[in-house]
Amino acid sequence: MFDVRALTKAIEQLAGEKDLDVTQVKDAVEMALASAYKKEFEKRGEVIRCVLDAARGDAFFYQVKTVVDDTTVRFPVAGEEEGGESSVQSEEGDEPVLPLYNEERHILLADAQKIKKDVKVGDELLFDLPSPSADFGRIAAQTAKQVILQKLREIEKEAVNKEFESKVGELVTGTVQRVERGNIYVDLGRASGIMFFSESIPGEHYRIGERLKFFLVSVQEGGRNPNLLLSRSHPRFVSKLFEVEVPEIADGIVEIKGVAREPGSRTKIAVASTADGVDPVGACVGQRGARVMAVNTELGNERIDIIEWSADPVKFIEAAMSPAQPSSVQIIDERKALVLVPEDQLSLAIGRGGQNVRLAARLTGWNIDVRSQSNPEQMQEGGASAVPAAESGTDEATEE
Repeated sequence: MFDVRALTKAIEQLAGEKDLDVTQVKDAVEMALASAYKKEFEKRGEVIRCVLDAARGDAFFYQVKTVVDDTTVRFPVAGEEEGGESSVQSEEGDEPVLPLYNEERHILLADAQKIKKDVKVGDELLFDLPSPSADFGRIAAQTAKQVILQKLREIEKEAVNKEFESKVGELVTGTVQRVERGNIYVDLGRASGIMFFSESIPGEHYRIGERLKFFLVSVQEGGRNPNLLLSRSHPRFVSKLFEVEVPEIADGIVEIKGVAREPGSRTKIAVASTADGVDPVGACVGQRGARVMAVNTELGNERIDIIEWSADPVKFIEAAMSPAQPSSVQIIDERKALVLVPEDQLSLAIGRGGQNVRLAARLTGWNIDVRSQSNPEQMQEGGASAVPAAESGTDEATEE
């Protein structure tokens, strides 16, 4: 009929090219050949199985029958035709009744025990079928082709899902394919991802063929291919970039405690050391600023403030106000702090449009009110920033 050894080699080659499991591809081909056989020599309700035997260089076809008894099937009554596997509703319309017995796919337990003594209800018995004496007809061959293509798509999709689901929350590298209505489509090798306009860095321009790093937010089912949702504006994108550039973070010697970010403009990141004698800020900055500059370059020259985390809220808030140096930090109530700064550092502490105090509040999780040391009673424009509900520095660093 056809050269099974050559077919087996083709299966192995296809699996290797697409990085798929050889067994799954072989099963798909066997299923397709079984469908073609059934199309060519169809009997109602018949279940066909194909087995490719490369050692013997042949394909073997079997009829599959399930062992049943009167507890698993019902028998046709007068005027009722033998059926398949489908169930029908009972007279009350509530519970499905047993499927009709079909001699093409069922065999009674008593008859099965004559063939195999230890057989049980639910087991399957295989009965030899004659191999086709010639190639399958056009319709049967077309059926086989459709089954193979469909099954291969399913196998490939499952493999891609499995690969990228393990990478959710990590960095992936891809090449920009195209830009449509602000959305960026990215080639990730075995699959394509999409970065919506809202997940891109404001002011960043993307060129076709440009190779960039992305944060894999999630893998969503839908359509022919999985949807890989990417981001470059996610706060954890910065955390993962530092993990790549700073070995101490990857080794767990330095921890990222929180990230507050306004993409394309400025990021504050809080770090802490888990080992004595290790400067967490110095580790992230690197020799002559090499490490932070590498992250900065990937982010398009986004400004990065690296501060040392502290369990003491006063010290932590004071550090978070960098580059300003507060004169004092006063805890007003449970989540509110008053920060007093010298007059000449007031604009530096507040930042353009209140950005510095806003990011400090989000990083620390405290509502911060910045005022002049010489005039603490007067509120400053843009000097007060409250933490949005359900948002804090540590949440931003760990949110999915």
